[in-house]
Amino acid sequence: MVQTLTVQDAVELAVVERNGFIESRHIGAAVVLSSEGEVIVRHGNIDALVLPRSSMKPLQAVACLTAGAPLEGEQLGMSTASHNGTDRHVAVVREMLAGGGLTEDDLGCPPDWPGDSETRDELVRDHAGTARIRMNCSGKHAAMLRACVAAGWPTEGYLSPDHPLQQHIKEVVERLSGERVAATAIDGCGAPVHVITLLGLARALHRIGTASERSPFAMHRFAGALVRIVRENPWTIEGPGRPDTIAIEKLGVFAKHGAEGVMVMVAPNGATVALKTLDGSGRAATIVAATLLARAGALTDAQVDDLASGLPLAVLGGGSDVGAIRPGAGI
Repeated sequence: MVQTLTVQDAVELAVVERNGFIESRHIGAAVVLSSEGEVIVRHGNIDALVLPRSSMKPLQAVACLTAGAPLEGEQLGMSTASHNGTDRHVAVVREMLAGGGLTEDDLGCPPDWPGDSETRDELVRDHAGTARIRMNCSGKHAAMLRACVAAGWPTEGYLSPDHPLQQHIKEVVERLSGERVAATAIDGCGAPVHVITLLGLARALHRIGTASERSPFAMHRFAGALVRIVRENPWTIEGPGRPDTIAIEKLGVFAKHGAEGVMVMVAPNGATVALKTLDGSGRAATIVAATLLARAGALTDAQVDDLASGLPLAVLGGGSDVGAIRPGAGI
């Protein structure tokens, strides 16, 4: 079995404070890369292996584009999204599918309710049920299907690790991360997700986040376009009022959370952070990532304070604020 992050590898990344009492502590590992891609901050064992979960979506999206998926505009944002299933998100996914002669029935992700509560309530009132296209990964799956159509690969079985698309994605992950995939698992949406080190994940996102649309290399041009579109359309990557979207709107960063406490964030100057909490909680991930970038000089303290004001970090007691989720003192 591969070696994953352990308690011995971890440091305190965040605490939960209630009336001055530290109620909970989130430990994990984090790495910050400079704008040039050099390691400038290490917290915990950054060479430990992690499952990036949805933080791998930018890599998967770039792979789909290099395979020929003809996506543009908001479709690029949806290809890397963990969206909350609003009608606006769904409309773009339907557009992506239709462009390849595909339908919702071709999606391999499981049916789900939208993450957006208002949209879910509306569906319930209309006596509608779960749907594949409402699942938060449907944009990624639509991009995968479009890549298959463009490359002449079968759409049936596109989620099998042995499918040509998934083999191509694995190769792109290895190229961007600069390391061999240690293992492959199946993500919650049914797609393969690859095990790499936390440092490898940071390097991959740094390469994507600093890529130029004017590069002579197609992979870099696609990555540059992807990041620009997400920054111009923050609603695509998650949704209004959601942490990734808030961070992009307020900081101009490229942010992508993953399940089980994974977070990657690229500052406007290219400085990059990747982190993983050992307990799998992501409630502090966004503010910790932004704080690490600020302490590295890539963001200002005022920007981080503004971000914190828009995130659900308050600890409540009787409906009043009595504390907060905040970064640990040692990071």
